[in-house]
Amino acid sequence: MALRNAVMAALLEGEASGYDLAKGFDATVANFWTATPQQLYRELERMEAEGLVTARVVEQERRPNKRLFSLTRAGRDAVRAYTAEPPARPSVVRDELLVKVQCADAGDLDAVRTAVAGRLEWAIAKLARYERIRQRLLAGRSEEAYFAEAERIGPYLTLLRGMSFERENLQWGELALRRLEQRAALHSQKSE
Repeated sequence: MALRNAVMAALLEGEASGYDLAKGFDATVANFWTATPQQLYRELERMEAEGLVTARVVEQERRPNKRLFSLTRAGRDAVRAYTAEPPARPSVVRDELLVKVQCADAGDLDAVRTAVAGRLEWAIAKLARYERIRQRLLAGRSEEAYFAEAERIGPYLTLLRGMSFERENLQWGELALRRLEQRAALHSQKSE
């Protein structure tokens, strides 16, 4: 998947500046796609040159003028065409932490345990952020009411996937941390 597809998905929420997209990317598509602000700005420029987005300048007092981007008709057509294509094979996990865990027995066991604990903290924080987004989207409604009433359900469905991913990270992290601690205790006993 190209970054442009994730940008178009974010712009389905409405007009946004590059800064707003970079800041809001965490709240809209970060549970399945990440990008740096520089990558977003470059992609917006390319998309504008290709006619997929249009920008209007908003003059601001005491701040530089900003450009607000929105999808053009061609951009919406590109979204439709993109969603009609069969998806690529599922992405593979490329996670440096897992390489470190793979090497734990021959490496610095304490450092690996610290890294796994850090991943647990990260997952807890992301889950809390995702839960706040979920509550905002639901706005006091049940999920069933949301699905029946909401104009767009895609953002909620992808949010649920992100939440599921982080819950699995927690489950794995807790198990890995327990086992790494047991292994460290065994090594400690053997060295005494």
